[in-house]
Amino acid sequence: MYYSDEIIEEVRFKNDIVDVISGYVRLQKKGSSYFGLCPFHNEKSASFSVSRQKQMYYCFGCGAGGNVFTFLMEYEKMSFTEAVQALAERAGVELPKIDYSQEAKEKAGLKATLLEINKEAARYFYAQLKSRRGNHAYTYLTDRGLLEDTIKTFGLGYAGKSGDELYRYLRSRGYSQEHIRKAGLINTDEKHGIYDKFWNRVMFPIMDVNSRVIGFGGRVMGDAKPKYLNSPETVIFDKSRNLYGLHRARTTKKPFFLLCEGYMDVISLHQAGFTNAVASLGTALTAGHAGLIKRYVHEVYLTYDSDEAGTRAALRAVPILKEAGISTKVIRMEPYKDPDEFIKNLGAEEFENRIQAAKNGFLFGLEVLEKEYDLDSPEGKTSFLKEAARRLISFEEELERNNYIEAVASIYKVSTDSLKKLVAKMAVQDGLAAPAIRYKKTEGRTVKKEDGTLTSQKVLLTWLIDMPELFYQIKKYVAPSDFTEELYRTVAEILYEQLETGELSPAQILDHFTEEEEHREVASLFNTRIQKLSTEEEKERALEEVIIRVKNNSIDRRMQALNPADISGFQKLVEEKGKLQSPGTLHISF
Repeated sequence: MYYSDEIIEEVRFKNDIVDVISGYVRLQKKGSSYFGLCPFHNEKSASFSVSRQKQMYYCFGCGAGGNVFTFLMEYEKMSFTEAVQALAERAGVELPKIDYSQEAKEKAGLKATLLEINKEAARYFYAQLKSRRGNHAYTYLTDRGLLEDTIKTFGLGYAGKSGDELYRYLRSRGYSQEHIRKAGLINTDEKHGIYDKFWNRVMFPIMDVNSRVIGFGGRVMGDAKPKYLNSPETVIFDKSRNLYGLHRARTTKKPFFLLCEGYMDVISLHQAGFTNAVASLGTALTAGHAGLIKRYVHEVYLTYDSDEAGTRAALRAVPILKEAGISTKVIRMEPYKDPDEFIKNLGAEEFENRIQAAKNGFLFGLEVLEKEYDLDSPEGKTSFLKEAARRLISFEEELERNNYIEAVASIYKVSTDSLKKLVAKMAVQDGLAAPAIRYKKTEGRTVKKEDGTLTSQKVLLTWLIDMPELFYQIKKYVAPSDFTEELYRTVAEILYEQLETGELSPAQILDHFTEEEEHREVASLFNTRIQKLSTEEEKERALEEVIIRVKNNSIDRRMQALNPADISGFQKLVEEKGKLQSPGTLHISF
């Protein structure tokens, strides 16, 4: 849904960021800003800043930042549209009605109908479970250790033994055969005609992040096959992009998810107090699952079955999660098969101990790999380390790769240097890197140092926000085009336009960006720490130096891009640069 800039600004204007965030974080006023403990990472001293003047928040610890929309998107895991709608409702702003095309109306109508049918089916299954006919199913669940509140919370139910009970019930509620079929609740064949997909099973409603029933899982209570039966994919149910239990786990304050294999594992963990447990829906973990998880956490603890199949599943999941930027650890369940059995036998406290002792996902993979080699023989250990080196190549970031090399070297008692050389050698052999080119030392060769120009650009933007009265002095020397990073340049263009009209609104600038990561970066531009200066003279000199650095860098970039034949253009840039050679040449006054 698209909302106009005017509507978005009205919603933002009527939701003061301090008032909104105060509902989530305890804030205390310090100077012109409010501070509290950051809700996005664990900390003991308050580094989370909220500015009523800027209508922005920023954490100097973890870098989280943005406006009131960003906060709801990050904290409540909402989309931008959902954040706008939630804040509009809070402030009493009436949003425009959605104007769908005919095709879109039909699609939305079908989705709404299927959601209604699934909701009605879930109510029916729950009623059957609580009836006398469902007594044996209810006993099955309680015998497995589930409490009444847990059964109700997860909406568990029972599908009766008759082959078409649900179908007849839904038809009596006015739903068409075609819609019931599209919801995945019935099958048809020549021998049986129309019959329910689920019968004589304990039922697990599957909900999306908004707690809407989108499908079902059914489990037999005996030895029949298949043990679990899931809804087919429909227009509202995509098993590769949904996780069981996510509607509850998404609000967890823990920084990681416990990723399980089965529904009962998730339910048992939630009942034991581990409300950050989720599971894939009868399928192996996919990139879609990983992308969904990344919206909520950046770390996952795998609690897969302790058998060989569970180990293989964990080994497959680790690189998928790594590719999505999620770090992994593996919890060992031995001597029990899964979290459900573990909790029943050893309890929540021991499971917490297993969480604390969880093995790093990459190192777990090496631990499993060990079993294929004889590490007591020189040949076996060499072959193992070569394979370990190949796996270490997968870490593209040098710092992270070196940290893992040190860890592996320590565990397997080899020197860090020799393992680094082996990793480099295996990378070349596997065609993943070019051989290092060693240059001879030459006299007069200089190493280019970091000039801090990006920091200077950030400082200048922060100064413009904090002291807008300096704008017309800065504008004489620095234009938006002088900001060399595309994001910085875009921000400067909008900021300059606001300052020209006298309508400064840092929070509104964020509405021009759609990604949370962009919001963080823009927020950092307006919250760069500036050294406290005691005198006006020191402030003027510092600002002059920042302006000169930004302008010089801009001129250098233009010189590099200049056509070599453009002598006149080159001379103009040289003259322009000559005017900025030292502090004191500008006229800045505080």
